[in-house]
Amino acid sequence: MGEMEEGNTVKIPVANATIEGNLSMPPAAKGVVLFAHGSGSSRFSPRNQYVAKVLNKAGFATLLIDLLTTEEEEIDMRTGQFRFDIDLLAHRLIDATIWLRKNLATRDSAFGYFGASTGAAAALIAAAELPAEIKAVVSRGGRPDLALDYLQKVRAPTLLIVGGNDSVVIDLNKKALARFSVVKKLEIVPGASHLFEEQGKLGEVAKLSVDWFLLHLS
Repeated sequence: MGEMEEGNTVKIPVANATIEGNLSMPPAAKGVVLFAHGSGSSRFSPRNQYVAKVLNKAGFATLLIDLLTTEEEEIDMRTGQFRFDIDLLAHRLIDATIWLRKNLATRDSAFGYFGASTGAAAALIAAAELPAEIKAVVSRGGRPDLALDYLQKVRAPTLLIVGGNDSVVIDLNKKALARFSVVKKLEIVPGASHLFEEQGKLGEVAKLSVDWFLLHLS
């Protein structure tokens, strides 16, 4: 697939809008991991960018997208009205996945999702709606409980990663885990908070994610 395209900005048409993303393509990519960030974050999230770079080194292409337009982001920062509109976020993710399938560089690839916080719920809804397209899902500090009605329809093997100190989110993930009818796993990273900001903890998230995608996506 040619040279690595570091931070190649792409524009993706969605219903009534255009969203932007960063597509990174290692040579002979094993698959494409599409990142769905959480509320109040963006494709420039240093945490997601770190995980994406580790995936790139492991041979996966990554697409980090802003699920909201610039205007919507500005409104959301003031009102918070979009960050929990999980259906809107999921439909944006579906549109981005369809765009990847039509894109010359990625159309023959296997696709997976990496979702953080509310983005994980959007990723799981999109995976439920696109069972033939999505081969693996990873949730980091995610809120799969916001997608409970869809979880039984998910066909992609799903890994839920939660910080050991994030007790509320651990309970929400355990509740969600019982709803899946596919290969599923809950990994609790000891000593990590919700954002995995402690020394080395994000590295553990990245390693768990790479291992999961190597197993189910490549």
